[in-house]
Amino acid sequence: MALSPNKVRAALAEGRVVIGSVIYSWSPNVMEVAGYAGLDFMRVDLEHSWRRDTSLEELMRAAEISGVEAVVRVEKDDPQMIRRVLETGASGIIAPCDPDVEAVEKAVEAARFPPRGTRGYSGNCRSAAWGTRAGAEWVEWSDSEPMIGVMIEDAQAIECIDEMLAVDGLDFVLFGPADYSMSLGLGRPAKNNDDVQEALAKTVAAAKKSGKHVMLGVGNDMDEIVRYAEMGVTMLETGNDCRTLGAFWRDLAAGILDRTGGRKKER
Repeated sequence: MALSPNKVRAALAEGRVVIGSVIYSWSPNVMEVAGYAGLDFMRVDLEHSWRRDTSLEELMRAAEISGVEAVVRVEKDDPQMIRRVLETGASGIIAPCDPDVEAVEKAVEAARFPPRGTRGYSGNCRSAAWGTRAGAEWVEWSDSEPMIGVMIEDAQAIECIDEMLAVDGLDFVLFGPADYSMSLGLGRPAKNNDDVQEALAKTVAAAKKSGKHVMLGVGNDMDEIVRYAEMGVTMLETGNDCRTLGAFWRDLAAGILDRTGGRKKER
């Protein structure tokens, strides 16, 4: 694995929004297609879609081949999983965490080597090219290129959002409107609820103040995507692979039936 600059980090530093999606199929082919299609990042979800095998390494290889950055959401409160994911070569991690500053600090510490963090050293991993690129250069790269993010998905987080976003070493947050809605007692995902949108706006404002970034699932509706970009969301996560493909096939099938009158053509 090459110790290359993080393209998402570089693009954000230049003031550009970055565009990505989520992979639920666990297909390396889909990961490759995402890179060839020009997406900046693909999020891999270990919180709700988990495989305890070599699948993650295969996705990392496909991401490297096609030039897309793979960002992995880990399980809650698991610093060892953060280390393992980074050792596979992930370009970033997202940690679900408690809604307080201490939890953000713990996520950063788990992802960084001493003295900033507590990450254990081993160059015998894919990220260090199985020891062939281990050592000081790899440690420096590991502490500077992979991006660190946490989830904002609880109403209590907004009470200390400025302090959470100000934590040194944090790069971005993923705002989760579905769980945030549930934390408000709405009993369902309600992304467009006024209180949810207000919380998102406060998160964006806190990120701007601290020089950080906000990732948000924006679906595939262009008007919605543009609205959130204008709001200040800089990491735009479009619809996941399975849902996008399903919607395309559904619309295509409906269009074919409409144009052909719903009848099979005679041979």
